[in-house]
Amino acid sequence: MNRWTRFAVAFAASATLLAGGGAAPGQDYPNRPIRIVVPTAPGGMSDIVSRTFAAKVQERTGRIVVVENRTGANGVIAADHVAKSAPDGYTIYLGFHGTNSVLQHLDPKLPYNPAKDFAPVVFLVTGPTVLVVHPSVPAKSVQELIALAKSKPGGLTYASAGIGTTPHLVAEQFKLHTGVQIVGVQYRGAAPANQDVLAGHVPMTFDLIGNAMNNIREGKFRALGITAAQRSPLLPDVPTMQEAGLPQMEAGAWFAFFAPAGTPRAAIDWLNREANAIFTAPDVSARFTAAGMSIPLGSPERLGAHVEADTKRWGEVIRRAGIKLN
Repeated sequence: MNRWTRFAVAFAASATLLAGGGAAPGQDYPNRPIRIVVPTAPGGMSDIVSRTFAAKVQERTGRIVVVENRTGANGVIAADHVAKSAPDGYTIYLGFHGTNSVLQHLDPKLPYNPAKDFAPVVFLVTGPTVLVVHPSVPAKSVQELIALAKSKPGGLTYASAGIGTTPHLVAEQFKLHTGVQIVGVQYRGAAPANQDVLAGHVPMTFDLIGNAMNNIREGKFRALGITAAQRSPLLPDVPTMQEAGLPQMEAGAWFAFFAPAGTPRAAIDWLNREANAIFTAPDVSARFTAAGMSIPLGSPERLGAHVEADTKRWGEVIRRAGIKLN
């Protein structure tokens, strides 16, 4: 190699370093504030999870994380905004089962592709639903409720928070796996649905365990089974659906961080490491466990596998039950 060739090679290498800032993309991450876009109003689980992460990151590293609540369209507005944001690690989405597993089966005009437009970051928290009945219902177990429903097809109703919500989908899953004919009554949210069960107007519902606990403790709901792999420490005497003879029923709400597809792996790994450290800390984990939530965490790949399985599960339920948005 002559001196002119050596010069040309050295010049090209220098130009490459200067163009790239002397480091691969994401290696200096984060060097400015990170924004977490939350699809719900302040005060809900999505918001609490995100603000917990933001506060603890600043405590641990001094880095700034801000939370932005973008509500509307069942989370679609927030999800679409992040899906179309720059894939630089500075805009993160607090995704959940609805926007990342369910809606694609209900809305053919969904403006984003959950599988292609997002990169999984970390699986944060998940909580099962619990099958509850009004105390006037004679059934004292899941199998007794199934027998009661089969004794009068179409005679029992269930309350849900609306089409496509977790209580609705889990109830339809219950119908598919048991063969019972129970009729859904849809409400605009969990609060009015639960009020009619409390009043005895509707005999049963599948509620998120955190929402149902006060009514269970006060004897206003009777809990028959939970849709989790293991019994909840909040309800140690209530069997899982698997223990009740329905091994296919394992479902509930979940929340996780996603980044726009193409985000540098270095940024994803930084966020993942921080989340794993923060949510395994005793003070943080105790807070969510007390609310009936589990904290799966793990790698981005673990979240990706969970989303894939959850998407398949709900797609099958929605197809077989013929569920459609109004």
